[in-house]
Amino acid sequence: MARSDTPQRAPSRALKPLEGVRVADFTLHAAGPFCAHLLSLLGAEVIKIETAGRPDIFRKPHPVYGRMGAATYDQVASNKLSVQINLKEARGVELAKRLVAVSDIVAESFRPGVMDRLGLNYEALKAVKEDIVMVSVSASGQTGPERGYAGYAPLFGAAGGLGTLTGYEDGPPTEIRHVMDHSTGLAAAMAVLAAYLHKKRTGRGQHVDVAAREVACSFIGDALLRYAAGGVAPRRAGNDAPGLAPHNVYPCAGEEQWLSIVVSNDEEWRALAQASGHADWLTDARFASRSARWTHRRELDRLIGAWTRTAARDDLARRLQAAGVAAFPSCTAADIANEPHLRERGTITTMTGPEGETRNVVGPPWRFSRTPAAIERWTPKLGEHNEYVFDGLLGMSKSDIAALMEAKVIY
Repeated sequence: MARSDTPQRAPSRALKPLEGVRVADFTLHAAGPFCAHLLSLLGAEVIKIETAGRPDIFRKPHPVYGRMGAATYDQVASNKLSVQINLKEARGVELAKRLVAVSDIVAESFRPGVMDRLGLNYEALKAVKEDIVMVSVSASGQTGPERGYAGYAPLFGAAGGLGTLTGYEDGPPTEIRHVMDHSTGLAAAMAVLAAYLHKKRTGRGQHVDVAAREVACSFIGDALLRYAAGGVAPRRAGNDAPGLAPHNVYPCAGEEQWLSIVVSNDEEWRALAQASGHADWLTDARFASRSARWTHRRELDRLIGAWTRTAARDDLARRLQAAGVAAFPSCTAADIANEPHLRERGTITTMTGPEGETRNVVGPPWRFSRTPAAIERWTPKLGEHNEYVFDGLLGMSKSDIAALMEAKVIY
């Protein structure tokens, strides 16, 4: 039955892919919350379980952002609902189970063992709802000798071998930060949707175990194959790609303005030389073939850099693209926020909050012809949807809710 306090979504022409699916979201930090965020973009109702006693660390404003709201939290919590449940209280755990009983998917990203201690592991939740689908996101997985290891984004890439392959040849491995959190969240969303599809076909739920370091491992398959074939581990290569030159990022006019250029064949090389006004490069024996350009790539980089640094980055990108050369600006966050192409496609939109505040948001990285997706809610305040969940979904009386709030079970 519809309720007046039910969170309202903007009207749409058709149901979204996951419209009607409910997710109980026990995740925190970035990787797990990004998984649940993607499900919300697909139309799922995602209810984030939080407590004032220990709020998600990403809710806290970070001084470097110079703003009262926490940007990292906004990015993974928009579109979600927020409900307060103190999981350190036995009655809080029972409330969480009641929420799971009316949900389709459970997402969690505690360190392995925490959900066991809380009495909220897969077996416990399966007893509450037999066909529940649960996804657990952790650093090293739910099993194995290192299952309890703590982990953050830079460690995921390091432990998965990706960091060793990233960086310059004469430098150390590179820390890979948000890309690992978000890649893990994306992999978890894909996996849990596959499990949910299996449930729809068979009626049987299951537990999905996603390890961030194994997501990183999945990105280095070619390196593992090369090691297996020759016994030599690939080394860091900076911006090089074997056999391709130019293949680098070049300085342009202005401060911290860079242009990425890649040439893959002789036709593109001729187009670059002509577009740059350097037809003499075409008669230089050092650059006469793809293999020659690779051998002399450092000299080539110096020549191209000397040319690009005299012109505006975006102008060069348009000129080279018009000539058929792959060239893109190395964009900053400010560039992305104001990029006309992304604005036109709805990737970047501006939202207005409940108090008239505005902010740019990043929309879903996909387009459906029939079921459009978008961020439709402002970041929820802690416990903003307590009434909707406890009164509306769980049918609790206002007196019972008040008593649990007094006891700091709803807290």
